[in-house]
Amino acid sequence: MSVKIRLKRMGSKKRPFYRIVVADSRSPRDGRFIQEIGTYNPLKEPSEVKIEEDVALDWLSKGAQPSDTVRNILSKEGIMKKHHDAKNAKK
Repeated sequence: MSVKIRLKRMGSKKRPFYRIVVADSRSPRDGRFIQEIGTYNPLKEPSEVKIEEDVALDWLSKGAQPSDTVRNILSKEGIMKKHHDAKNAKK
């Protein structure tokens, strides 16, 4: 089973709000997911991001692949750097 960290779209028409979820790569965008790890609101200025950092790092260490957008969000929050540092510290 390939696991992805990706966005699940919520909100109404032209008012997007996203949840950052861990899901099987075969499930639909807004369908079943394994765990919700945060939220992303692009309408606020600046964009509002809330992520459970320890849970995100745990899923990344287990091999979950973030989508391009989620990878950018995690990078801006500094989570990808922590994951990279932890991964290199084990070697």
